[in-house]
Amino acid sequence: MTIWLWSQSDAVPTFGSLMPALPPELRKALFQLPEKEKDQLLARLVAQDTVLTEQLAFRLLEGPAALENRRTSLRAQVDDPVRGFHQTPNDLLVILRQLQARLAYHARITGDAFGEIELSWRLLANVFRHQAEVTARLHGPTQPLLQHLTKRTHEALKQTARLHEDYHLELAETANTVLAALWQSGAAPLARELGLPKSFES
Repeated sequence: MTIWLWSQSDAVPTFGSLMPALPPELRKALFQLPEKEKDQLLARLVAQDTVLTEQLAFRLLEGPAALENRRTSLRAQVDDPVRGFHQTPNDLLVILRQLQARLAYHARITGDAFGEIELSWRLLANVFRHQAEVTARLHGPTQPLLQHLTKRTHEALKQTARLHEDYHLELAETANTVLAALWQSGAAPLARELGLPKSFES
């Protein structure tokens, strides 16, 4: 059995606060640089920003099938690591957080909000399907995991509500599966505290 754990080098890059606007004089001077020099400067600046580099590669270089290819790759990651035995509930929680970070990064690079939400619901459904024994009881070892699952379900509901209603039909079946499993699991008291519904309503 393989347990997936990503190294620190796989972590999602993060942005700090947005850079302040250039002073008008410097902006004007930059625009007056020779075209070749401006191009070289732009290339150097873009290369220093990992996220921007990948965003531009997706937008300018990848073909029409790129988005679905990325989704397919993420589905494989979402489907595999939660299966099988994990040493502790915390091991599973670490993997879930890493996977969720990858989904958020995918949306950041591609602007694919629907893909992130669809895969988030799929990930939650996989956990309850494959880890029913681990999620059955709320006690010390499982509490952080069940709290995470409850909060992620709450967040997925909020994200889904922000989508156009046409997307709700595509997500309803998985969302209802997750909500039913959540309320039947050890996380039911946590779901009650958060006021989560027992079924998805678009």
